[in-house]
This record gives sequence, C-alpha cells and structure tokens, in this order.
Amino acid sequence: MDNATLIATASVITAGLTIAIGGIGPALGEGRAVSTALSSLAQQPDAASTITRTLFVGLAMIESIAIYCFVVAMILIFANPFWNHVIAQTAAR
Repeated sequence: MDNATLIATASVITAGLTIAIGGIGPALGEGRAVSTALSSLAQQPDAASTITRTLFVGLAMIESIAIYCFVVAMILIFANPFWNHVIAQTAAR
C-alpha cells in the first residue's frame, strides 16, 4: 500500500468517525435541552419567552459543534493538508 492510498483510507475513516461522533453528541444535547425546556415551560408558563429565547440560543451553540465536525470532515476529504506532502515526495522521485 503506497502513501497516497494510506492517507486516503485514513482520511475517509477519520471523516466518517468525525461525522458519527460529532452528530451523536449534539443530537443528544439538543434532545436533552428541548426536554428540559418543555419541562420548564410546563412548570412556569409565564416565563415562556425567556425560556424559549434561551433555548434557541443554546440550540444554536449546540448545533455549531455538529457544523464544526462537518467542516473538519470535509477538510479531511477534500483539502487534506497531508496531500501536499505526498505530492511533493512523489514529484521529487
């Protein structure tokens, strides 16, 4: 197995794990946040505007983690910094 194949295989596996783990964590966090917000709304309906505003800000912050994982996965697949090293070694031969 040459270096290019090894880097491609490692990149695809790492990108897959990044998406898998980076998707599970935020999904669980969002579910827990919504569950807690609904419980709070049931207990104090007068504070609905404050609770929902805080919920949406929290959900946006949680979702940003999943977006960062997606960006890292796309960088690994399409703009991998190790490719330049392999290309330089191949050109030197």
